Amino acid sequence: MTPMGSSDLPLKRIARGKVRDVYEVDASRLLLVATDRVSAFDVVMRETIPFKGAVLTQLSAWWFAQVADIVSTHLITARTSDIVRLVPGLASFRQALAGRAMLCRRATVFPIECVIRGYISGSAWKEYAKSGTLAGEPLPAGLRESDRLAEPIFSPATKAETGHDENITVSCMRQIVGEEVGVELERLTRAVFARGSAIAENRGIIVADTKFEFGRAGDGSIVLIDELLTPDSSRFWPADSYRPGGSQPSFDKQPLRDYLDGERRAGHWNGEAPAPRLPDEVVRATSARYLDAFRRLTGESLDVSDRT
Repeated sequence: MTPMGSSDLPLKRIARGKVRDVYEVDASRLLLVATDRVSAFDVVMRETIPFKGAVLTQLSAWWFAQVADIVSTHLITARTSDIVRLVPGLASFRQALAGRAMLCRRATVFPIECVIRGYISGSAWKEYAKSGTLAGEPLPAGLRESDRLAEPIFSPATKAETGHDENITVSCMRQIVGEEVGVELERLTRAVFARGSAIAENRGIIVADTKFEFGRAGDGSIVLIDELLTPDSSRFWPADSYRPGGSQPSFDKQPLRDYLDGERRAGHWNGEAPAPRLPDEVVRATSARYLDAFRRLTGESLDVSDRT
């Protein structure tokens, strides 16, 4: 599978994120293409990570099926054969799109990242270590980094166009989206997280935290959108090596982050674009992490020929 750093389709591209290109199909449908671009510390690397886009797309599609009885989703199909049949003009792009594309219903996106945390890590740990709070709300004293929380904490965040999202209180979220919608978003977030965590736990993976996005479909219903429980949107830890009291190894771009951290400590990189070139072994190790997460969760090896 040839790595894809960008897509160039005969459709109107309406957004280009760090990873995904979003195309308008018509008034009711979008095409989301997950490239193999990779970012770290808010900087997009020059190198691509083989199979990353397909892992994000096909793992999301797999998860959408696992939670279909809980919430409707924006997914129409992630099978390339269906996409090229349903979207005129894409037949010659079939190989490039293989495994990477999702045809989706359009939805009006709620401007909130629905973050939920089963363990305290990342930005939540940084705030807690400093002030004993999360989004300004006090947490129990004595927690260690990576400790499991007594109950999962719903900690929404604002969606930032650039830089990091900002943690906000639940009451602030409800002011933004409305009381009724806010209550429903929290309910759905907790239900999807509970289902996903249970499935992952049975496969030896801890979902430490994750974020979901929701939107309102044309029929007025609330739908789950974007990606779902991927290594890019979640913090996955191997259960067999979990040791609270410090950071944990993860199924994502940890080899990339470790390399860049080393470059910063050595004074070879100032943390801004352009990033240093990535050695081949870092690219291979990062790709292997994504493929391993897919295999462990789904029980299958990624084979895009089965999804075309």
